Amino acid sequence: VQLQAYGGGLVQPGGSLRLSCAASGSIFSINAMRWYRLAPGKQRELVAVISISGISTIYADSVKGRFTMSRDNAKNMMFLQMNSLKPEDTVVYLCNVDARVVGGRSFNPYWGQGTLVTVSS
Repeated sequence: VQLQAYGGGLVQPGGSLRLSCAASGSIFSINAMRWYRLAPGKQRELVAVISISGISTIYADSVKGRFTMSRDNAKNMMFLQMNSLKPEDTVVYLCNVDARVVGGRSFNPYWGQGTLVTVSS
């Protein structure tokens, strides 16, 4: 399973960006999907997680009310709409899924390479 994250870039404080992550490969099913972010010298932070149905989402307190996560199961994609961006949101965002491959018997974690978001005036 390969994950490709994109949509990062430079945005001014208060602006918006939409991150996308596409999963490809011999995928049978994807369970939970997650966005993490990683700043230099800091531990990886879970930003948001969405259930297999897309109905349930959980957000880190630091992004609650500003970020919205969604998914498209038909396309094996996940999204992160980021509004009211702050300079402290400047980090690399990573996508992660629990996926079961065709012929597989269990769900395993897979990671994308990350996309950089820079919030600066």
